[in-house]
Amino acid sequence: MELAERRAMEKVIIDVLKTVYDPEIPVDIYELGLIYEIKISEEKDVVIVMTLTSPSCPVAESLPAEVEQKVAGAKGVKSAKIDLTWEPAWDKDMMSEEALVELGMI
Repeated sequence: MELAERRAMEKVIIDVLKTVYDPEIPVDIYELGLIYEIKISEEKDVVIVMTLTSPSCPVAESLPAEVEQKVAGAKGVKSAKIDLTWEPAWDKDMMSEEALVELGMI
């Protein structure tokens, strides 16, 4: 896969990720900094390395499944898998400037 194609596919995936919101915080999971890595194989299989705001997050079961389903349905994606991690632990410093503004934190 050429670099331009990989970048275009990554943009499509990011756009999909921006449609998924943490139910406790009115900001999408990408701007919250919950997405650590997007891996795209030559075969267009996608692995999303992500975390949640806390291990006791009430959507710990459903949110990763929602992300997986939405990414799997993105244009050009053959399959999607979520790799949920707790390292490094999420904190508010991982939020984008857009998220911080949205939440009135800056």
